[in-house]
Amino acid sequence: MESREQWGTRAGFILAAVGSAVGLGNIWRFPYVAYDNGGGAFFIPYLFALLTAGIPLLIMEFTMGHKYRGSAPLSYARMNKKTEWIGWWQVSIAFVISTYYSVIIAWAMAYTYFAVGLQWGEDTGGFLMGEYLQRVDIVNKAAVGSIGSIVPGVFIPLVVVWVIALGVLFKGVKKGIERANRIFIPTLLIMFLMIVIRALTLEGATLGLEALFKPNWSKIASPGVWVAAYGQIFFSLSIAFAIMITYSSYLPRKSDINNNAFITAFSNSGVELLAGFGVFSALGFMAAQANVPIEEVATAGIGLAFVVFPEILNSFPGLNGLFGVLFFGSLVFAGLSSLISIVETFIAGVQDKFKLSRTKAVIIGGGLSALISILFATQGGLFFLDAVDYFINTFGVALAGLVSVVTVAWVVKNLKTFQDHANVISDLRTGLWWRICLSVVTPAVLGYMFVLNLIDNLKNNYEGYPTAFLIYSGWGVAIVTIIVGFILASLKWGAKVLDLAAYSEDKTS
Repeated sequence: MESREQWGTRAGFILAAVGSAVGLGNIWRFPYVAYDNGGGAFFIPYLFALLTAGIPLLIMEFTMGHKYRGSAPLSYARMNKKTEWIGWWQVSIAFVISTYYSVIIAWAMAYTYFAVGLQWGEDTGGFLMGEYLQRVDIVNKAAVGSIGSIVPGVFIPLVVVWVIALGVLFKGVKKGIERANRIFIPTLLIMFLMIVIRALTLEGATLGLEALFKPNWSKIASPGVWVAAYGQIFFSLSIAFAIMITYSSYLPRKSDINNNAFITAFSNSGVELLAGFGVFSALGFMAAQANVPIEEVATAGIGLAFVVFPEILNSFPGLNGLFGVLFFGSLVFAGLSSLISIVETFIAGVQDKFKLSRTKAVIIGGGLSALISILFATQGGLFFLDAVDYFINTFGVALAGLVSVVTVAWVVKNLKTFQDHANVISDLRTGLWWRICLSVVTPAVLGYMFVLNLIDNLKNNYEGYPTAFLIYSGWGVAIVTIIVGFILASLKWGAKVLDLAAYSEDKTS
């Protein structure tokens, strides 16, 4: 019987799971989503979504990985051979995400350097799009979809990002991922706490916090607000792209699955709340300095991190360079911990299916992802990144989550089996609510989200991009991940890999 690597400690697993969940979206997405969907009132649907979808799905994925002792494809195959394609679909989604997520970390790494001396100047938007990214439509007057040349300022830090990530993954689960997260997560929290404490002392901070937390009760009746809450929970917890199944497969036999899920979920939400304090305190300061309403400066995503925050730093009172290094450095650490978990999913899948050594799996899986990521380090890379990110999340991650939960709850009918497995080894036992959430509430909400998004995207091109561009960089990418899932699932496993005896006993690292 072959051995499977294991986490050294329970804390190591939780730090790794939290490190995967806590990513760039916590810092630049959650504060704006909360603000835009009712402020303080948003926390009611947010908490409801956490308890009815986030934690139940985490428990399901933790249980699946722990019970079947394998990567996502192997776990699905051991559950039912006909469902293996779902595991490979999720792994394919993770692979696509890794190719562009690494590039955003590279931007953050470059901006950590630019923060020293505020090298972005007064026109932060012009610096990002023109001088730094050398966007193809600005520099070459070329159309969307043109690739252009490689941008050295993006490519060089991208190489550094991949050297760090693959270096950690070469070391394995216990000596690599666990040890790295013991450094990354505490460092991230210390850096971000320093940012929040300083931001709270800024003139205008209360203006920003009032905008974020003042409840707009009229919005709570809107279905869109509830969909936004479920969407935020779903995307921020690393659910449905193979990560949590893979990570939990490295847990020792006697592991408290249910408590681990609660700790991971609430830790993630705690970081999101902390980000809300820091981001909106800073936005309140900016609004006060410019003497404009908060809605004129409130934004999310790339614009918040690489345009608005540099603007804030330009007028920051004292040590603005240090504050900038802390902010962009925290983005780097948050991104690296997530990237490592994303890449581990397909490394584990390749290892399990093709019986490769970890070294070979990292070289093949990680190396291929690193090679493809160069596309996003070109002058046209931003447009490709934007389209791929939107479609792989909207019609990849969300749809894969819907399919996986419907398959487990209604097709294979394994919820009771999973619940019994988790309850036997957990101090906190789940009851009927857990099965109802996963069999009724979560499929209904995810199904509603999918239909709304599908109708919207069939009516209007995302960001007004050309249809031809969206077909191959958006819709095409999302569809290819499903096709790859079926192709890889059609390949045969090694002898006895799927047998119960292959994973029914404890395995040590």
